[in-house]
Amino acid sequence: MFIQNNVTVGDVMLGRDATPQTNGTTMLKEALELMDQHRLGIVCITSADGALDGIITDGDIRRMLNAVQKPIAALMSDDVINHAVRAPLTVTSATTLTAAITIMGNKKVWDLPVVDDDKLSGLLHLHPAIEALLAQK
Repeated sequence: MFIQNNVTVGDVMLGRDATPQTNGTTMLKEALELMDQHRLGIVCITSADGALDGIITDGDIRRMLNAVQKPIAALMSDDVINHAVRAPLTVTSATTLTAAITIMGNKKVWDLPVVDDDKLSGLLHLHPAIEALLAQK
């Protein structure tokens, strides 16, 4: 199978308005609700100027529940930034789709925030990325 290498992340990514995002002082419970509303396992945490401050995933929350000895009700009222990955792996919209999928496979992640000019541009989700590659057959 021949895969064209000219398809970029920007061609396939979810735009910023379709990307679950919130600010760092949002309660963890609200971040979980955003994940559910968007049917994705990630929320991007951004500052007022649009910079990516971190991410939190459903896997991060699962691991946190096992590790933190705190009542769940108290945990859910924490600021989401307190449990976020502060320096997440990202790609740019100019990154080739094959390079981004390779990163996703190597790191075993489903989603990559897309950052251009130090601002969140959107989100690359694995399913549409794979669909785009398969459409090239």
